[in-house]
Amino acid sequence: MKKQEKKKRCPWVKETDALLTRYHDTEWGVPVRTDRKMFEFLVLEVFQAGLSWNIVLRKRENFRRALSGFDFATIARYTNRDVTRLVADEGIVRNRAKILATIENAKAFLVLKKEFGSFAKYLYATIGNKQIIHRLRVAADYPSTSDEAIMLVKDLKKRGFSFLGPTVLYAHLQAIGAVHDHVIDCFRYKETLQ
Repeated sequence: MKKQEKKKRCPWVKETDALLTRYHDTEWGVPVRTDRKMFEFLVLEVFQAGLSWNIVLRKRENFRRALSGFDFATIARYTNRDVTRLVADEGIVRNRAKILATIENAKAFLVLKKEFGSFAKYLYATIGNKQIIHRLRVAADYPSTSDEAIMLVKDLKKRGFSFLGPTVLYAHLQAIGAVHDHVIDCFRYKETLQ
């Protein structure tokens, strides 16, 4: 019986962590064009700021439950009562500033969606309507931000988004596949090219 060859993955994946491995293998870097999914990743990146991605990933389903399935239109209507509920929810990251930012970002998301037809159209138009492809080889090759992320953050902040910095936004662009950052020998490299 032939031994199954081990799949090569990006260097940040700890293969002993099944949840992280599954996330890498099925979601990270897969091009996303739907607003709801983009908003979900944006929310998760905001909550991840200053924390480990594993913490947020493990709490993802709790976030989904607590934040109305990441429905930005519903979240935009949250009141102080919802903020109190979320701050008390032990299943999520209970950071009041991040909770308030999520609500404000949902409101800004709706305004931007109305102006451009979708958040996805806005975002991709801002980066030239194409996936930014990097040819990374090792962990040290990963940038923490990019000119596109810096430009997007400035514009998003003018539009009322908060708790976003270039690093958080760059991580968002990687997660939604707008920036292709699988290393070239990762089995997902070719599969996620757009």
